[in-house]
Amino acid sequence: MKKSLLLILILAAACSSPKIEKATISTSAFIDDAAVSSIIDSVKTINPSADAILLEKGVRHAASLWRAEDGTLPDFSSFVKNNYIPDADKRRAIFRKISGYLESLAGNFNEITIDLKKNLDEATGEIDEIDRMFGTWSVSSHFSDDFYSNKIAFYIALNFPYFTLEEKEKLGPGWSRDEWAMARLGDFFISRVPAGLNQALSTATGNAEMYIAEYNICMGHLRTDDGRQLFPADMVLLSHWNLRDELKSHYAEGEKGLEKQDMIYKVMEHIINQDIPKIIINNPGYEWAPFSNKVTKNGTQVEAAAEPDTRYEHIANIFRAMKDIDPYNPEMNTAILRKFSGEMEISQEEVEALFDSYLSSPQLVRLGAVIKERLGRDLKPFDIWYDGFKSRSSIPEDQLTAKTSSRYPNPQAFKAQMPVMLQKLGWDAERAKYLSDKIVVDPARGSGHAAGAAMKGSVAHLRTRISEKGMDYKGYEIAVHEFGHNIEQTISLYDVDNYLMSGVPNTAITEALAFVFQNRNLMLLDMKDNSADKDKMETMNAAWSLMEIMGVGMVEMKSWKWLYDNPEATPAQLKQSIIGFAVEVWNMYFAPIIGVKDSPILAIYSHMVEVPLYLPNYSYGHIVQYQIEEYLKGKNLNSEIDRMFSQGRLTPQQWIMGAVGEKISTKPILNALDKVLN
Repeated sequence: MKKSLLLILILAAACSSPKIEKATISTSAFIDDAAVSSIIDSVKTINPSADAILLEKGVRHAASLWRAEDGTLPDFSSFVKNNYIPDADKRRAIFRKISGYLESLAGNFNEITIDLKKNLDEATGEIDEIDRMFGTWSVSSHFSDDFYSNKIAFYIALNFPYFTLEEKEKLGPGWSRDEWAMARLGDFFISRVPAGLNQALSTATGNAEMYIAEYNICMGHLRTDDGRQLFPADMVLLSHWNLRDELKSHYAEGEKGLEKQDMIYKVMEHIINQDIPKIIINNPGYEWAPFSNKVTKNGTQVEAAAEPDTRYEHIANIFRAMKDIDPYNPEMNTAILRKFSGEMEISQEEVEALFDSYLSSPQLVRLGAVIKERLGRDLKPFDIWYDGFKSRSSIPEDQLTAKTSSRYPNPQAFKAQMPVMLQKLGWDAERAKYLSDKIVVDPARGSGHAAGAAMKGSVAHLRTRISEKGMDYKGYEIAVHEFGHNIEQTISLYDVDNYLMSGVPNTAITEALAFVFQNRNLMLLDMKDNSADKDKMETMNAAWSLMEIMGVGMVEMKSWKWLYDNPEATPAQLKQSIIGFAVEVWNMYFAPIIGVKDSPILAIYSHMVEVPLYLPNYSYGHIVQYQIEEYLKGKNLNSEIDRMFSQGRLTPQQWIMGAVGEKISTKPILNALDKVLN
């Protein structure tokens, strides 16, 4: 699922500024508060009937973005007096013009991008270097620079000022749709970060990504303390993802599987503690016994130095690069604010309170007891990844593939069936055709994805992989998931009343609809899964998975708050802090469920190193998806989807309130868990 180009333009506008040397740009406002107040007073005198609150917000916001290279103080004063729109009707008329211009920009940028990436995204034959060169070029990369240079950014900031998340939550319920759309226009220009600082952050994150991408453990070279090899000779696993998935795969093997799981867990502990021998990382030239932490080569023990806290050095480097950017974000002056209030549009405090209430729920202790009984042993820390609840279909996959390959021999066949599928989900023939006509199906080079349109008159693209034998069941399931994305993209563009309100608040909401479609894939094939306890197993699996990923998110939030309190921390100090928070969160929430204290396992996630502060998104997304799915049960699916997704891009809290009648909450999943446990 691709991010809408409208959001890309907003992010580009917020995260860039002309390429000027860092030393020539002041981190403080170029125009001081006294000058701003004087300008506001003079504009009020000229326009006594102007909205005083909007005037003050607009002038202050535009002033916060003005730099020496934009002009002198008298230049700014003249700009404000010449360009402020005091009349409400004129402001609405100007807003409609700007909305049209931005739709043209975003829409045509999107069409160009889709065309330039066609040979990368679609199965069009061999990829040549020129395809990569065109496909990786960003047509909108100078959008922000140009709009500050030509003063459009200041015109918008002055007349359509930015409202904070707190203001949107407080005032939003009383806003008209036009007022909401104008507030969304105010999101476009909220910061000016020097290109050098953006490049420094890109370098820090790029280095962390490379570090993680090469953090392989050669499993065939691991040994028990008595010299046994437990894993295949050629098995190489990336930390943490592949290690976790390999651990999950051994639940069906009983005692034999448990020995392998214990070894993987020990490897993870060494990675977290950074006492893993550096020489064995991504290196098959040595044997390593994780329990004794001894390294041998051809049977002879060798001295092997530990990794020198490199994992935590990367986190510290990214933090410092982000902190350098803070002064250039007058509205959101910490990375924590930008990630939560800015990108997720929910405050960090709300997220933490939501996580705390769920992790403290007594239902999870009872669920842990169920897992203990199913395993026939006491729980271990790595059982946070227990996957024995996962529902397996009662229909053989070969039978499903026979059905999908005959029905969908090529992309055109899937396109032709779209209106039929929508009618099965409840839409009438006219509405099904209306939606399907705005989606095209292309042959995918990869597994498949959905690329939405960015202006009315354009179509969404569903990319799906179909072999010469037709669409297999796995490909069909992915295609139905992406079809759900396309339906969201279409409704939230074509059926939303104002272009600047198009889209949804965040990825969790579009993923929710994609899973609504995917979960009905068998029904769309005219088949039914008669697996016993399917719904019960899915609820327990969702609840346990949510617990695990919430715990990791809690650790990362605590760690970043600590970093802001200790910005000069060394990698060694940061290591001790993160491990300390992992143990603290474990003992508070997980020890009562698992029955083991002091595990640092929640610090293993590689996301913490290369994608800072992204982990809380997963939990947040799961909560929203479950809340929407539960609400839709027993309701008229098509009319509810049309209603929900035509709301457009409110804040997530207000979108959910409008969609299901209550705020974002873990109550639906806990209530469902209560039912299955009873």
